[in-house]
Amino acid sequence: MNKQELVDQVAKKADLPKVKAQEAVEAIFDTIKGSLKEGDEVRLVGFGTFSVSDRAATTGRNPRTGEAIAIAASKQPKFKAGKELKDAVNK
Repeated sequence: MNKQELVDQVAKKADLPKVKAQEAVEAIFDTIKGSLKEGDEVRLVGFGTFSVSDRAATTGRNPRTGEAIAIAASKQPKFKAGKELKDAVNK
């Protein structure tokens, strides 16, 4: 499912015009991104938790030349599925 298909399903299930469903989906994504950017986690009980983890700087290798390259430290978004979501997928 892509983003437009998600919007279509939200519009259908919530009986909303597609424009309003698009705004709702965008608002949710923007809110999650904003919270993660501030270092907060987003916990949706039964669905899952969005969080940010720090990845330390490391040294890697260029596979073509074998040359060592520096990989900068970064923050990585993570998602951990909740019990209800896991159960729904495994039924």
